[in-house]
Amino acid sequence: AAATAPRRSAWTSTRSSLRGMAAEQHQAEQEPVEVEPDPEAPPALDPELAARRAAALQHVRQFGDPVLKTRAREVETFDAGLQAEVERMGQLMHDALGIGLAATQVGVLHRLLVYRVEHDSPVNVLVNPVLEWSSKEEEWAEEGCLSLPGVHVDVERPVHVRVGAQDATGAPIVVEASGLEARVIHHELDHPDGVLILARAP
Repeated sequence: AAATAPRRSAWTSTRSSLRGMAAEQHQAEQEPVEVEPDPEAPPALDPELAARRAAALQHVRQFGDPVLKTRAREVETFDAGLQAEVERMGQLMHDALGIGLAATQVGVLHRLLVYRVEHDSPVNVLVNPVLEWSSKEEEWAEEGCLSLPGVHVDVERPVHVRVGAQDATGAPIVVEASGLEARVIHHELDHPDGVLILARAP
């Protein structure tokens, strides 16, 4: 399938730009010159937001944790405990400034994920999600992951997807998504199968 050139997109972690390290090293050997700020560099986080994000990331399993490579089990019980799990995941995703989070990332082997493309949108919940269809059209984009802070790789994913799942009460739902939403869902669907973005890197 045809793929577009890599493009930057919002994702599940805040980027720390390392661009220009070689140029800076060379410049250090020359006379001091005025350097303009990188217009593509992310703005510094408000100290309160940064502290909240750091605290949230303490609850997210990081690369090297065996649970991230473990296949999760289907959710069979839809009760207050599951609802509390969903609410906790949604809050952690919000505090970590993420747009997607799977249960395995918080150490729970459930086929469950939460996501939202817009920061002020309601949290979407997919329990026992199954990819029913994906488009042949795919595109490349840069992705990050809350379980791999500071790591960004280009990943090719379908532009359109259809997913069957259940909501937090157990009711069946179908989600048809395109663009960034499709990418977020497809990314999070990898986690319950123990797949990280590094496995999809070129």
